[in-house]
Amino acid sequence: MKKEFIIISLGGSLIVPNGGINTEFLKKFNDFIRKHVSLGKRFFIVCGGGRIARHYRDAGQAVMGKKLTDDDLDWLGVHATRINAHLLRTIFKDLAHPRVIDKYDVKYDTDTYPVIICSGWKPGWSTDYNAVLLARDYKSKTLINLSNIDMVYDKDPAKFKDATPIERTSWEYFRTLVGDVWNPGLNTPFDPIASKLAQKIGLTVVVLRGDNLENLEKVFEGKKFTGTVIAPFQIDASFYNQAYFEGGKSGERKGYTTDSFVKFRRILRDIYRAIKIKLLLNPKTLLDVGCGTGQMVYFLRLLGVEAQGLEISQYLLSKARPQVKKYLKMGNIMSLPYKDSSFEVVTTADVLEHVPTEDLKVAVLECNRVAQKFVLHKIFTTENQWIKHFHGPDISHVSVFGKNWWYKFWKELNLKPAEKFYPSLPVFMETLFLLEKKK
Repeated sequence: MKKEFIIISLGGSLIVPNGGINTEFLKKFNDFIRKHVSLGKRFFIVCGGGRIARHYRDAGQAVMGKKLTDDDLDWLGVHATRINAHLLRTIFKDLAHPRVIDKYDVKYDTDTYPVIICSGWKPGWSTDYNAVLLARDYKSKTLINLSNIDMVYDKDPAKFKDATPIERTSWEYFRTLVGDVWNPGLNTPFDPIASKLAQKIGLTVVVLRGDNLENLEKVFEGKKFTGTVIAPFQIDASFYNQAYFEGGKSGERKGYTTDSFVKFRRILRDIYRAIKIKLLLNPKTLLDVGCGTGQMVYFLRLLGVEAQGLEISQYLLSKARPQVKKYLKMGNIMSLPYKDSSFEVVTTADVLEHVPTEDLKVAVLECNRVAQKFVLHKIFTTENQWIKHFHGPDISHVSVFGKNWWYKFWKELNLKPAEKFYPSLPVFMETLFLLEKKK
């Protein structure tokens, strides 16, 4: 199967800053894209107009004044994006689609070419908006916006000394910063109209400085980078509230604690997990990170295991059985409130796929830190087609990879899969990793 396209909205200021065409950047960008094409990646690159577009608009206004309409000015910007795009297509001519894409109401042959260069289209449509249209039409989940800023701020840092950088935010908050109106030459981190569509389709946009390609490499590698992630939601404790678990605004977990059939199914699952852990690992003490309503903790304690649970959602903790509430605690996997080696076994079930990729190392090593013998992770992976089919998409799944990716990840962290026999259901149903405690 063809891999998902990576959509890059390339700011025109990177191609043509005030001093002329930036050939040094283009050489490095050329090498960067070719490297990742050789690794199997595919790209849509949408070229902006940048300062050259503003120069043309300013010149038109200086000569003609109010005789020029917004459409007249926008057409100047569109044509500036086209000349920038033709330069990029020439650079990638052995890899790229033979024509620059300048219309977004038709589908193009994307099977043959690993690089497709795009420009602006028509007045009222920024290149940011065109990039979002590509993400929608070609089913890409992430768009990378390369510009001349390091990240998004809550105010213009050039005007306000107290401007605060934003590492991660939701579309709801970001749109309060950029407004709802598009004007020719508008200079914002991401176009307001594009932002509205991106929020509607559940797109994640990464904003970062485009000439720092080492930083962009970190994005591709899932490492901590300097920039801003604008996501369909805010990944923190506030997201995992009643609306998430019962439907409401996001609806991914509808009926988690209210629907009788769903509750019964989860109880059976937790009984199965508890018995399996008791029979095969037989721990005296256990911590279940992301314990939800604490059902597995409850059943393990019935089986004689001194189990405890940690959960980020106050709402789920409020739904726990009265008998088990005293063994549950509110907390975050990123900073477990326990001493080193506090529990023989630490478990997580469907937790790590909710952790941003750049934070996975900290989360996994925290679990390892408080364990004495084993850490057991149940993780949603790309092979789990049964779950994907019956549960549908979950926008809070931000770190979804295949089993081999996780094996490589354990190796990078010097974590060793345990030799102890611990069977799992077929991989289309679940993926389990039993890791030995790292000394």
